Amino acid sequence: MEDNKSALCQERFKIDSDIDLAVLKEKALHWACSYDTVCFLENNNSKISAYHQVEGLLAIGEKRSIHSNQNSFERLKEFHQTATKKILGFLSYDLKNELEALESNNFEGIQVPNLHFFEPEILIEFRLDEINIESDLQSPSSILKEIHEIVLKSDVKSTQTPEIKARISKADYLNTIEKLRQHIRLGDFYEINFCQEFYIENHSVDPLELYLNLNHLSRAPFSAFYKWNNRYLMCSSPERFLQKNGDKVISQPIKGTIRRGETPQEDQMLIDKLRNSKKDRAENIMIVDLVRNDLSRTCSNVKVEELLGIYSFEQVHQMISTISGQLQPDVHFTDVIKHAFPMGSMTGAPKVSTMQHIEHYERSRRGLYSGAVGYITPSGDFDLNVVIRSMVYDAQTRYLSFQVGGAIVWDSNPEAEYEECLLKAQAMRAVLFDGYH
Repeated sequence: MEDNKSALCQERFKIDSDIDLAVLKEKALHWACSYDTVCFLENNNSKISAYHQVEGLLAIGEKRSIHSNQNSFERLKEFHQTATKKILGFLSYDLKNELEALESNNFEGIQVPNLHFFEPEILIEFRLDEINIESDLQSPSSILKEIHEIVLKSDVKSTQTPEIKARISKADYLNTIEKLRQHIRLGDFYEINFCQEFYIENHSVDPLELYLNLNHLSRAPFSAFYKWNNRYLMCSSPERFLQKNGDKVISQPIKGTIRRGETPQEDQMLIDKLRNSKKDRAENIMIVDLVRNDLSRTCSNVKVEELLGIYSFEQVHQMISTISGQLQPDVHFTDVIKHAFPMGSMTGAPKVSTMQHIEHYERSRRGLYSGAVGYITPSGDFDLNVVIRSMVYDAQTRYLSFQVGGAIVWDSNPEAEYEECLLKAQAMRAVLFDGYH
C-alpha cells in the first residue's frame, strides 16, 4: 500500500518536442508563487560547466524547514538526517560570525537568518527532455495540467522610474580603495573583495518579473529565484561555490572580469586582454591557493583541474578555475561547506583578516549577497552557487538592494575598480529601468 502511495506522489513526464522548455519553466514559476516559500535553481542549458546534474529545480512549499542564527551547521546536519527528497536553501554571508570571532554591525536593509533550508511539499525537476514531479499535496499529473494552463502576461513595462542610491559615494569608494592598497602594502592581507550597495527605497516591484527579466538579459549557469514570505532573491550568478558528487568535491572560483565586445573581433581582443592580464591572473591564483587550503581540511588528493579558464557570458567574460578533492572517509558533508565558507572569491586572502577589514570598510551588511543558494540530496550530495549579480527585495518594506564588488590587490587602479563595479551592475540596472530588451 505504501509503495502505491509513493508511486502516486512521483511521476516523470516526457516533454514533447513542440513544447518550449523555457516557457514551461516560466509557467511553473508563476504557478508556484502562490506559495509562501519557493526556490528555483536554473542552469539555463549552460555549456559552461560539465558538472551540472539537472537543468532546473523548482521547490515549492515547506513540508518542514529550519532557519537558524546559532549552531547552524549542527542544526542543518540534524535536519538533513530525515530528508526524503532534496532540500533547498541558503547560507547568508553573516554565517561567518558562527565560524570565526567576527561580527556584523553595518546597516542591514533586508534581514535574513544565517541559514534557511526546507524540504518542499512539491519538487519539480527539469531535464532537457523530461520533467519529474514529486508531490505531497496533489497528483503530479494535476500539477502539470495546472502549469500548462497558466497564461503568461505580455510584457508590461513599469511606468515608475526608481531612484537608485549608492550607500557609498564614488569619492568615498576611490578613497577606500587607496586605504585598502595601503593595508596590502603593510602586509595585513594580499587581496580583499570590497563591495558596495546600491538600493531603492519605497518602490514596488514584481519580484518574479524582475527575475525573469534579469535572466533574459543575463542567462547564467547558477541563476536562482527565492521567495521566503515577503523576502525575495533574484540571482543571475555565473559562479559555483561548492559541489559534492559522491566523494568528489569541486569549487570553481571566479576572479577576473572584462566586458563583452561589440564585434567578434573586439570580443576576441578582450578575451586575450583578460587572459594576459597580470593583475587578474594574480587575483585568481591567490584565490585558487586559498580554496586548495580550504578543501585540504576535509579532502585528500586536492588538485587544480583547470587554471585561469576564460568563459564568456552574455554581459562579460570571466576567468574561472576549477579545484577538486576527494572527500576523506568519515567527514560529514556539512563540514566540507563549513570549512570552505565564506567562499574565498568573496573575501580575499588570508580569509579572517580580510573579513575583519570588510566589516570595517564596507557600509552595508552583505546578508544573502556573497552567501550561497543550492540543494542537498538525501545522500548528502550538494551543489551551491555564489550569490552575486543579484537583487534582494522586501515586499513589506518595499526596499530593494543589490551589491557589487571586486578583488583589490596592490596593482588595483581605484577608477578601474569602480568601473568594474558598474559593469557588474549593468544587467540589474537595465532591468530596473528598461525591463525586457
